[in-house]
Amino acid sequence: MKTGHVFTRSGRRWLMAMALIGAFGVSSLGAASFGMAVPAFAQSGADASAMKGLPVEISGPAGPLGGEALTVPGAEHVVVIIPGSGPTDRNGNSPAMGMASNTYLLLAEGLAQQGIASLRTDKRGFFRSEKAIADPNQVTIANYADDVRGWARKAKELAPCVWLAGHSEGALVALEAATGAPGEVCGLILMAAPGRPIGQLMVEQMQANPAMTQLMPVLRSIVADLEAGRTRAPDTIPAPLQGLFSPGLQRYMIDLFSRDPARVAQGWKGPVLILQGTHDIQVRTEDAEMLGAAMPQAETRLLPGATHMLKPDQPGAPYATYTDPKLPLDPRLVPAITTYVKDHAPGASISGSTR
Repeated sequence: MKTGHVFTRSGRRWLMAMALIGAFGVSSLGAASFGMAVPAFAQSGADASAMKGLPVEISGPAGPLGGEALTVPGAEHVVVIIPGSGPTDRNGNSPAMGMASNTYLLLAEGLAQQGIASLRTDKRGFFRSEKAIADPNQVTIANYADDVRGWARKAKELAPCVWLAGHSEGALVALEAATGAPGEVCGLILMAAPGRPIGQLMVEQMQANPAMTQLMPVLRSIVADLEAGRTRAPDTIPAPLQGLFSPGLQRYMIDLFSRDPARVAQGWKGPVLILQGTHDIQVRTEDAEMLGAAMPQAETRLLPGATHMLKPDQPGAPYATYTDPKLPLDPRLVPAITTYVKDHAPGASISGSTR
């Protein structure tokens, strides 16, 4: 496996910083504003004990892009699950970073039990998509969005109504993909999605950690340079930050930091479900509010007590949902998605993008 654009061995600090630094606390936006009861769903789809993923491929820039499908006979909907930042695989795990959540695998299995097919994807340069590109550092959000459009076309072989479900940074990719080709998808599912430029989130998370106090002036300066499209020479970066701002990672950050998710979201006029945990230490409930304001047609559901990995927070073990694949998903997650997509049956009018 390649280490890729977000992490070298030392660069795993980027993930752990973005994932674990600082506890933001629960936003003052009350859970009751968007909370939902958890209905008792009958299992209408695949038997969990009989589920077996099918390897799938599409053409990539220099080699195949790989993923895995969970098929459901007669399914009307299929969800393409788009992973978050770093070398995160189709199951929601990142061995290089010590992250093992199985979030995407559990989501796919839960949807299959409700009669919804899914297609989980590996990003170009990683895992089953390793041969798609020689250098995974040489990538942009637009490249990822192009790949997702290809996956959406492939997903139509599984069901007529294709949904893009992006997690974290993957939500930005989903927005870019959908607004660039509105006719190819029925709608979006944005999970733990940033509503602000990622550079702003990074600074906010870092400054929440008292241990970062002395480094904050230079970190803000580096982020400002990257937002302006300028790289920083390694010898100008303090040693504790060099793993976060390697030359290859800086190139990717320049593109990533230039994108405002809320602004991109304004171009999508179709159905969209926004899901946000209230115990998420990476993305806040205000991000969900920003996205909702940008897309008035959106339905927003808070998941009280859920972390960034869409699982219930574990008291006294704040990082357990990142590292324990046996922990279940938040019980509201699959019902919320199931209800929303089934309320938007194939053939529903989708006005698409204004971009």
